[in-house]
Amino acid sequence: MPAAEPWPEPWPEPSWPGRVAPIPVSLAGPLFRSESAPLYRQLRREHGEVVPVLLDGGIPAWLVLGYRELHQVTSDPVLFSRDSALWNQWPNIPADWPLLPVIGRKHPSVVGTVGERYRERAAMVGAALEAVDPLELRGRVERFADELIDAVCGAGEADLVTQYAALLPVRVLAFLFGFPEEQGPGLVTALNDILDGQDRAMAAEAYVSTAMGRVVAERRRHPADDVVSRLLSNPHGFTVEEVTHDVTVMLAAGHQPTADWIGNSLRLMLTDDRFAASLFGGRSSVAEAMNEVLWEDAPIQNAAGRWTTRDTRLGGHALHAGDLIVLGLQGANSDPRVRTDGSALTGGNNAHFSFGHGEHRCPFPAQEIAEVIARTGIEVVLDRLPDIDLAVPAESLTRRPSPWLRGLVELPVRFSPTPAVGGR
Repeated sequence: MPAAEPWPEPWPEPSWPGRVAPIPVSLAGPLFRSESAPLYRQLRREHGEVVPVLLDGGIPAWLVLGYRELHQVTSDPVLFSRDSALWNQWPNIPADWPLLPVIGRKHPSVVGTVGERYRERAAMVGAALEAVDPLELRGRVERFADELIDAVCGAGEADLVTQYAALLPVRVLAFLFGFPEEQGPGLVTALNDILDGQDRAMAAEAYVSTAMGRVVAERRRHPADDVVSRLLSNPHGFTVEEVTHDVTVMLAAGHQPTADWIGNSLRLMLTDDRFAASLFGGRSSVAEAMNEVLWEDAPIQNAAGRWTTRDTRLGGHALHAGDLIVLGLQGANSDPRVRTDGSALTGGNNAHFSFGHGEHRCPFPAQEIAEVIARTGIEVVLDRLPDIDLAVPAESLTRRPSPWLRGLVELPVRFSPTPAVGGR
């Protein structure tokens, strides 16, 4: 692998006696697998609100942790562009770089499009998702959730991550998009491999791309009442390739973060006394627990990214044209300049960055679909599994090894065995 272009020397910032260049932090290292609150306090203490980081293979980037700085970056698409072709590190990126499925040279999906073309594609995606019937969606989530609970309810114990949360969102989304149901398990594995950005990412991307191509081809021949068919019938002349890539992004962005939203919310409700009442027949705190997770334990911890269109300054650092900016969503949510550490949160405070911000934020219809899937999935667990409790000490729960997505490896629980209901 070619060596990454070194950070400029001397460090192009104001100097004073005794100042030394900051040492970049490895985003791929074990540091980002630890608990988030002390991690971001440490990074702020050592680097401030903008942190020089190294991606896989020693590729340099900037991680923005400050709430105000992240607001600035996501509010200015002219200075901080979504066009990855601007990246000044492309000469150093090998063909097998594991983050290529996430950071493509010229990403053909809606997330890599800019300007008026982006706005047209974003409107098309939003309209296709907005047409989803919310009652049908909830009913479908309940059906799939009941089937997953039926498979474990008689045993008196289960892993609510691997046997439930990791399977539910993709199954619902596959139905909405027009996939055959039997493709769900393979899509789960492939999407996890892509989003974790490890060695299997490239093969996983090929698997998902092939599956998407088949669905799009089938819906071109036989349109139906699903998201893919609505995208193909758009009036703006988008190509089949564009539609295929947009559906891929929608599935990836909709599945694993929603699965982690379910898992992280259930963990909070099982370990925090404030939500104990909800575990015994009540639902009043489900929305509040879900919202607190978006602030404190966001499913998408960091996201790539934006690219500077010219030399600029951000958070006291000098950035060069074409530098990559990683959006530190969880870091911004915990910015002590905006909210006090440990402050109480309510369901009405939605000023977090967990769905992004600005022109390229997650479309509102997509947020609504994710919320219906997550909330309904949690409520079915509470309805179906009486006296549910953690089967292991809370401190033994571990996170998936990813600097990008924050979710549990497993969530073992025990409960009184109950009979299956055979769907609703």
